[in-house]
Amino acid sequence: MNIRKTDLNLLVYLNVLLEERSVSKAADKLAITQPAMSNALKRLRELFDDPILVRTADGMTPTDKAEKLKPDIVDLLSLAEQITQPDRDFSISHSEATFRIMVSDYMEATLVTPFIRHMLRDAPHINFDLLAPGDVSLHDMEKGIIDLAINRFTALPKSFHQATVWRDNFCCLLHREHPYISQPDLDTYLAAEHIWVNRTGWGAESIASNKSGAQRLGWVDEALWQLDKTRAIRVFTRHYMMVGLLLQEPKLIATIPRRLARIYQDYQELTVCRVPFQIVPFEIKMIWSPLRHHSRAHQWLRRSLLEFSETILDR
Repeated sequence: MNIRKTDLNLLVYLNVLLEERSVSKAADKLAITQPAMSNALKRLRELFDDPILVRTADGMTPTDKAEKLKPDIVDLLSLAEQITQPDRDFSISHSEATFRIMVSDYMEATLVTPFIRHMLRDAPHINFDLLAPGDVSLHDMEKGIIDLAINRFTALPKSFHQATVWRDNFCCLLHREHPYISQPDLDTYLAAEHIWVNRTGWGAESIASNKSGAQRLGWVDEALWQLDKTRAIRVFTRHYMMVGLLLQEPKLIATIPRRLARIYQDYQELTVCRVPFQIVPFEIKMIWSPLRHHSRAHQWLRRSLLEFSETILDR
């Protein structure tokens, strides 16, 4: 038997015929016409080269072959039902799922870490594996190895699903003794020494060439370049969370996303100021593979993260 040429619905008809032992009753149970069921029985007889049901004094009786087939048919249909049933039994209180999320340390600090703390009680057995952009590739996402990626993205495969998490802009984070506090203008900003965070891995493009042939280093420096200005970058770091440690030195300024700066609002020695020039806001997106799109667990993760993101204020 070539299964590619077989109508597997016939196995459903066979199972009901063997239960009801009647073409008319089987037709009623499946809500099809009696001629349609008679035709199905004819096709089953051809498929298995066996009468399947024969008329006896006790009515329609399964043949020996049909009796032997029945347990396997029941098991097969049961397995098919399990495979095709929606994943409705996902429960955050009982699930032992492990979610793998690629996330920049900016989003790890501002969204994912607070989200995990929030979920620890309600989802006691759910685990999280957080990876940096440099740890994984777009190919890992396409294969569904990574559940979600949360970052700034410039270009993505059309097959990926995506949702906007939020829009953010920049502010200056600095020591309270920094001269910029008393004179927050462009000249004071440019005279200062700056921290620049270098993003690694795929996501937003951080380096390109400007018309003078020099490198521009991201949103902040691109905005300055539009003014024909550059800043003095003293420290290049790969991690946003280094900023708080570096700013113990009053000479430095970090121009970072506002939501990240809020993390330092309780640091008495640090303060937040406006940027003295206009920077185009950037958008944070959540992306995922179509292989994960219909999973109930994955739907819960996406929905919960997006709902929680609305509680992370931008001030």
